[in-house]
Amino acid sequence: MLLFIYTDKLPDVDEVESTGTMCSSTVMVQHLLAAADLYNLDRLKLLCESELCKAINIDTVATILALAEQHHCPQLKGSCLKFTANPENLGAVMKSEAFRHLEESCPSLLSELLATFASMDENPNSPLSRKRSGSSVFGLDLAADGAEAESVNPNGRRMRRRL
Repeated sequence: MLLFIYTDKLPDVDEVESTGTMCSSTVMVQHLLAAADLYNLDRLKLLCESELCKAINIDTVATILALAEQHHCPQLKGSCLKFTANPENLGAVMKSEAFRHLEESCPSLLSELLATFASMDENPNSPLSRKRSGSSVFGLDLAADGAEAESVNPNGRRMRRRL
């Protein structure tokens, strides 16, 4: 944290891992985020959130989600919820020990996770839900009787096509 205060930069995470310490870069950034929240260092907190968003994977997402909830990091929390709600990731995350700890320590996050998962079904234009939608191909809704179908293209404009 002192390095950030004097230089306005995060320590190089590759240097931390190469020094042979037992602390991984993700754990170091998690501790920095907690310290930044404690000492009200908003810029350091944003930098740590950004680094932790890059570190989200099956093994780290539950721990990072709990940390985001404890230290009021809405963007980091949203990224974790979206990652976890992805059907390809959900099963593996739920089997982890960190997820069981999350269930006990932050039960309200489970309802938010469920809401995120449900919203992916309700929003067929979401990139994650396109994989699961049976009624659309590449985001174009198919009409059974050859009627016009309305869809939203990647630019956000509505298009009507005759099928």
